[in-house]
Amino acid sequence: MVDLNMELSKNFKLWEFTTSPTADRNGIKNIPNEDEIAHLKLLCTKILQPAREALGPMKINSGFRSASLNKLVKGVPNSDHRLGYAADVVPLSVGTRELAVWVVHNCPEFDQVILEFGTLENPSWIHLSINPRLRKEVLRATRVGKKTVYTPISI
Repeated sequence: MVDLNMELSKNFKLWEFTTSPTADRNGIKNIPNEDEIAHLKLLCTKILQPAREALGPMKINSGFRSASLNKLVKGVPNSDHRLGYAADVVPLSVGTRELAVWVVHNCPEFDQVILEFGTLENPSWIHLSINPRLRKEVLRATRVGKKTVYTPISI
C-alpha cells in the first residue's frame, strides 16, 4: 500500500502528484510504483523544492499519470508524466513565466521547461521535467487548430 502522505521533499507530498479529478470521475487508480515515486522524488529535490524555496508555494496541476489516466487525457505514450518525471506547475506568489526563467537559470538538471498555452509573458502553467535525457529544452506550447505545437524559445 502506497502512503499518499509520503514526503517527496520538504514541501511536497505524493498526494499532490497523484490527485486527479479526471481519474476520480473515471474510477482510475492513479498510483505510482516504486520507480515512479523515485522519479517524483528526483523532480522534487532537483527542481521543485529549490524553486519553492526561492519563489514560494506552487500548485501541482498535473503530476504522475498512470497508463490508464494518460491514455484518457490523450497524453503521448512516452509522456514524462507517465513515468513520474514531470509536473505541470503554477506558482502562487509569482508569475508563471518567472518560474520558468528561474528554473532555466538556476536548475542545472532539467530536461524540459515548457511554457504551456496562455501568452508568452503569462503562460497558463509550466511543464517541468527531469527525464535523464537532460536535453535542457525550453519550449512554448500553443494550439494550432486541434494540434499542440511545441516551439523552441529562449528565456
